[in-house]
Amino acid sequence: MVQVEFAPALQRHVAAPLLTIEAGPLRDVLDRALDRVPPMRRYVLDEQGAVRKHVAVFVNGELQQDRARLACLLRTGDRIYIVQALSGG
Repeated sequence: MVQVEFAPALQRHVAAPLLTIEAGPLRDVLDRALDRVPPMRRYVLDEQGAVRKHVAVFVNGELQQDRARLACLLRTGDRIYIVQALSGG
């Protein structure tokens, strides 16, 4: 199983518990997590299903650069952390 956690900045829009999802490709795990918290989907993914520009997905602390395919294969014990990325100056 994989743990999926949404950062507080996203949870101020939609409350989401820490989720435990069956391991597999990141795309599948993310889709299953968002199926459990449907209102969060529009904050995380754009209309084409890619991770939005101002959202970052980390797997075991490593930023995932592939925002569209999300092909990283996850294994039991992995942790996904989804944050609203900050920008500006």
